[in-house]
Amino acid sequence: MIGSRLDIRPSQMGVRQWASECVAALVARPGRSALTALGVFLGVGTFVTVVGLANTASGQIDARFDALAATTVSATDARRSADAAFPFGEESEHRVRQLNGVVAAGVYWHLPVSGEQVHASPTGDRMGVEVYAVSAGAWKVTAPRVRSGRVYDEFADRHRERVVVLGAAVARRLGITTLATRPSVSIQGTSFTVVGIIDGAARNPELLLAVAVPRGTALALWGAPTPRTAATLQVATQVGAAVQVSEEVRAAAAPAQIEDLAVTPPPDPRRLRDGVGGDLQGLLIGLALVCLFVGAVGIANTTLVAVVERTSEIGLRRALGARRHHIAAQVMGESAVLGGIGGLIGTSVGIVIVLVVSVSRNWTALMPSELVFASPLIGVVVGAAAGLYPAARSAQIEPTEALRR
Repeated sequence: MIGSRLDIRPSQMGVRQWASECVAALVARPGRSALTALGVFLGVGTFVTVVGLANTASGQIDARFDALAATTVSATDARRSADAAFPFGEESEHRVRQLNGVVAAGVYWHLPVSGEQVHASPTGDRMGVEVYAVSAGAWKVTAPRVRSGRVYDEFADRHRERVVVLGAAVARRLGITTLATRPSVSIQGTSFTVVGIIDGAARNPELLLAVAVPRGTALALWGAPTPRTAATLQVATQVGAAVQVSEEVRAAAAPAQIEDLAVTPPPDPRRLRDGVGGDLQGLLIGLALVCLFVGAVGIANTTLVAVVERTSEIGLRRALGARRHHIAAQVMGESAVLGGIGGLIGTSVGIVIVLVVSVSRNWTALMPSELVFASPLIGVVVGAAAGLYPAARSAQIEPTEALRR
């Protein structure tokens, strides 16, 4: 009837049609689609890798912590007066070693060797390296890895032998590569025979960059250390005995000078372990989130360029009846699908990298199961979020202006 209103229904887009349009758009531009998915792939892959390695490294901290920090007790020279006697006498180590649960005990301190006073020969280059007095018992606590020769024993300590042990870096700087020629080192004009070179240590890593002299020799040449030197009696204990030993070590080491010793008990294993693991994981997760953000920006940029290039196509679809939210839904759908593909591939590659690193380091790989299942979904969310702005831009395209181009 003339004058009656026409009943025109607005266009509709079903889920199947929406999915087919998204897939068709992605397949039509495979190169661009691959580059767009690459951003999420890198972000999710990095996220899975760093979280997996953080958990694996935390597991190694758990496995090794009790054997070192939780079994180490230190007693430091804390004399208030320089006139007080040196608290770590010759019998101190012996008495401490008699305590239940003690594995080894030894004293070490920094020697007053200042300036360029160490060299390998009378004509050799002088070096300002650190020099420590280290008792034979302290080597048992340090548990060094000997690269050449050996560390000196209690005989050398007791008889004040003029021998030294060098860290590998110091030996290299002095030009000492072998002990077959019985090399010597001069310290303040006194010659010492090099008996060993170490390149690793379970405790006291500072000795790897120093020259170590027997305790008895150091006392004979330089005298007892001053309170400022802060000599340390370090004790290695059995697992579970450190707290008890820390309460008894002052009375055993210096019964007449208990107030002159400051004891450092072992830290709470769980608290310190959790703190280290949490800090490490937080740092790496922060890095992974930055990578995800960079990937999202890459997707948004690529999708926006694609919208600009498809302006005529979008205008034609609008002219044929497509509504604004149809165009926006397709653009967001394309971004979400690419994000999901990139997330799935990135998750797989990240798991492989964690496994390879763990096997090469002889570690036990620890990968949270929720991370494995959630990472592809993270890719979908990142892709959809990155497509929000391009989708909004595409929905604003007017058919008449688009068709003029």
